[in-house]
Amino acid sequence: MLEKYFHLAENGTDFRTEVIAGITTFMTMAYILAVNPAILSIAGMDGGAVFGATAIGAFIGTVLMAMLSNYPFALAPGMGLNAFFAFTVCGQMGYPWQLGLAAVFCEGILFIILSLTPVREAIFNSIPTGLKCGVSAGIGLFIAFIGLQTSKFVVDNPATLVGLYNFKAALADGSIHSTGMGVILCIVGTLLIAALLAKKVKGAILIGIIATYVLTLVCEATGIYVPNPAAGMYSAFPSFRNFGFPDLSATFMKFDFSQLFSFNFVTIMLTFMFVDLFDTLGTLIGVASKADMLDKDGKLPRIQGALLADSIATVFGAVLGTTTVTTYVESSAGVVEGGRTGLAGMVTAVLFLLSLLFAPIFLAIPGFCTAPALIIVGFMMVSGLLKVNFDDVNEAVPAYIAAIAMPFFYSISEGISMGVISYTVMNVLSGNGKKISPVIYALTVLFVLKYIFI
Repeated sequence: MLEKYFHLAENGTDFRTEVIAGITTFMTMAYILAVNPAILSIAGMDGGAVFGATAIGAFIGTVLMAMLSNYPFALAPGMGLNAFFAFTVCGQMGYPWQLGLAAVFCEGILFIILSLTPVREAIFNSIPTGLKCGVSAGIGLFIAFIGLQTSKFVVDNPATLVGLYNFKAALADGSIHSTGMGVILCIVGTLLIAALLAKKVKGAILIGIIATYVLTLVCEATGIYVPNPAAGMYSAFPSFRNFGFPDLSATFMKFDFSQLFSFNFVTIMLTFMFVDLFDTLGTLIGVASKADMLDKDGKLPRIQGALLADSIATVFGAVLGTTTVTTYVESSAGVVEGGRTGLAGMVTAVLFLLSLLFAPIFLAIPGFCTAPALIIVGFMMVSGLLKVNFDDVNEAVPAYIAAIAMPFFYSISEGISMGVISYTVMNVLSGNGKKISPVIYALTVLFVLKYIFI
């Protein structure tokens, strides 16, 4: 049955590999179950309802991806878009969250329409192969940076913007037992995964996450690791005080369409759509490139099903009460573990559904325990630059710009924007403008206008 539907043998995988890949993907992105409610609560939304909407939205989106495309990509409410929703739409602009959800809902409807046309697929296919490799590498750097931040290995620095965690100061003020241990355990987990990969151990990333978590439990039980909620360092032991199925009534179908045709509403909707479109395309490019899923022409087979799953999931997410549901770059962790079909996605989806009942267990795993997986996967994805022809400056420089823009500007879509603009400008100035497709020219104009007006 599974072989017939998911074509495991044809994709060079098996049941065990897909299960491990699905679990690994879930473990690396389960943080969204805690982070999304925390961010959207700032906009006035009920945290418990948002938790339920996050888990169910991730389940629906990932199942759709598995069924419509047979790819191991997982979906969940996107980071960045939830912050834009809470801090810009509901914060700076002062709109109620109900209006924000209405904008997300309308964006999803527009995306479904676009996904049923060749538009989104044409955009994906028009991006040059070299630039796709740069995007893949950029995503690797981006998620590695997220892992370093999550573990507090990289911290804010007034002089240099970012800096290395200060162990000397931590020893002096006693925080070495909270934030300091988080950094140390992240280092241990990263080296452990790297060593297992060097030994070619199957499931190395998942083993590393679990081993780091178990070590954290031991450290907390013995007093070596001391939770400090004020510093974002929580207990690794599950709390079952709020055990049970969350109530979604506070956010379910809570739309405000009163300003549907206003300029600001349309602007908000288009902003959600723009970022979602290129975040999704960037993720599909990066993860598919790492898994060698692109064909000889650099195209992704069955991409329409993947884009349609992403679009439908956004609509369901808005109905449930969460922001844009999109394809997650953390899917690359499962791909690195060998996941190649929708079976891995189905495993991830089931775990998101189970998290509704066992949320205390999943939410207890600290971010510094999953950070090693992101750091190692980032290392693996940077290898995409090896496929770039560095003898062709017109190809190499845009790929380089796309790669560095993603971590530096903390955005996949910004990396694509700057990569496309630089590709067009460089080729036009060097007399190679004829090789650029009309779609890339159109995207370049669109990106430039975005920086001027949005």
